[in-house]
Amino acid sequence: MEKKLIAIVPAAGIGARAAGPGAPLPLPKQYRPLKGEPMLRRAVKALLGEPRIGQVRVAVAPGDAWVEAALSGLSRTVWSACGGPSRADTVRAAIEDAGLGPGDWVLVHDAARPGLPAEALARLIDQCLALDAGGLLALPVADTVKRAAAAGPQAASGGAAAPRVGESVPRDGLWLAQTPQMFPAGPLLDALRRAAAESAEITDEASALERLGVRPLLVPGSARNFKVTWPEDFDLMEKWL
Repeated sequence: MEKKLIAIVPAAGIGARAAGPGAPLPLPKQYRPLKGEPMLRRAVKALLGEPRIGQVRVAVAPGDAWVEAALSGLSRTVWSACGGPSRADTVRAAIEDAGLGPGDWVLVHDAARPGLPAEALARLIDQCLALDAGGLLALPVADTVKRAAAAGPQAASGGAAAPRVGESVPRDGLWLAQTPQMFPAGPLLDALRRAAAESAEITDEASALERLGVRPLLVPGSARNFKVTWPEDFDLMEKWL
C-alpha cells in the first residue's frame, strides 16, 4: 500500500507578540488578513499547491470561532478542535486524530508562514523521500550572532538598560529552522509522546526527534518563508505575496 503524505497546521495559539507590547489582540494572529485573505488560509493554500500532499489537517483550539469561515471552500482540507496548550501538544493530538500508519509521512507547517514557495516545499519532499529520512526547511545563518550577557544595572532614568554583548557566537554550521518539517508519523508521534512524559521543552518537531538521537536533514528553505511574528511582519509579508 502506498504511504500517505499529509500536512498538519497547528493553529491553536493566539500569537500575542503580533499585537505589539500592551496592545489588544482583535483576533488570533493566524486569522488576520493578508491581502484580503486570512493568513491561515494562505498557509494552507501554499501546501495544497503540492499535489503529493493528500490532505491538510488544521488543528485549532476548542471553541475556535473563525476556522470554518477561514477555510471555507478549500479542497483536501479538514480541521479539528484538538489543539492543546503547546505546539507539541497540538501536533501530537493532530497526528493521533489523523489515524495514520507509522510509515505515513507528516509535514508540519506553521500557520504564520504563508509565504512558503512551491519550489522549497517540493525540494523538502524530494529530499526526504529520496533518502527515506526526515528533515526540515532551514536557512544558514548569514548575520553575526551575539549572545547577551547577564542582565546589568538599570538605566539612570529608571528604565531597563539595553542588554550588553556577552560574546560573539561563530555562525559556521548554524541554521535557522523553518517549516514544513517532514517525518514519518510513527517516529514523530513516539518522540512527542516521550517528550511530554518527560516534561521536555520542545520548540519544533525536529527537536523532539533530536532528543532520541535522530539527525534530520537540513534542506535549504527560502527567505520568503519567514514567520510572521511581530506587528511590522504583516506589511513585509504582504509585499512578498
